Amino acid sequence: MHYFLKNVPERTQKPRDKGFTMAMDKGLSVRQAEDFLSASQDYVDIVKLGWATSYVTPNLEEKLEVYRNANIPYYFGGTLFEAFIVRNQFDDYRKLLDKYKVPFAEVSDGSIEMDHDEKCGYIQKLKEQVTVLSEVGSKDEEKIIPPYQWIELMQKELDAGAWKVIGEARESGNVGLFRSTGEVRSGLVQEILTKIPYEKIIWEAPQKTQQVYFIKLMGANVNLGNIAPADLIPLETIRLGLRGDTFSHFLDMNK
Repeated sequence: MHYFLKNVPERTQKPRDKGFTMAMDKGLSVRQAEDFLSASQDYVDIVKLGWATSYVTPNLEEKLEVYRNANIPYYFGGTLFEAFIVRNQFDDYRKLLDKYKVPFAEVSDGSIEMDHDEKCGYIQKLKEQVTVLSEVGSKDEEKIIPPYQWIELMQKELDAGAWKVIGEARESGNVGLFRSTGEVRSGLVQEILTKIPYEKIIWEAPQKTQQVYFIKLMGANVNLGNIAPADLIPLETIRLGLRGDTFSHFLDMNK
């Protein structure tokens, strides 16, 4: 930091197990990726190439090299995993991970129907190859999963070998954990936290109000995902109580 301020929350240091920020690359060019990291490298822990954008992104290998050179791990979105699975191409998917030196994989079933034991089987197989993130929740806004089922699914996927589980929200933040308006399903979140440790969950929270909610609920070192590249530094100020939304939340006026 460029100067000293009292009473600023202590942030975990990279490589982080909590306080983790996942940035969403929805098709950045090589130059945009370089510019993004020149400002925000210290605040991003992993980059997700959203859904199946890697299939159509020009100069993919050069962009991935930018992330490798910055020691920023990356992975392809869960929708791409599902696109391979629905076409019976799991072995091809595994070869793709090796080809592009992808250190993480996201196992999800937000767009397809999949038996949960089958999903856990994919987690178990992939964990021998890469670090696995598994996503819980549907991309269908009409499909409401009750809290007890979120907890059961998350726990089984962690037991199968997922490093962390991701709470679904899409890049827009209006399904899964959230209502169509973007409002947090706070009862759902708080019930999940009665059984699943907060450091084992990455909460997709693309909207500022959602980020503020999770930081106020769990502190500066909550894991957040689907953050737009331009929002990395603004998010860090929210984490540190240096933006109006959390300005008083961390401030101890007696010091």
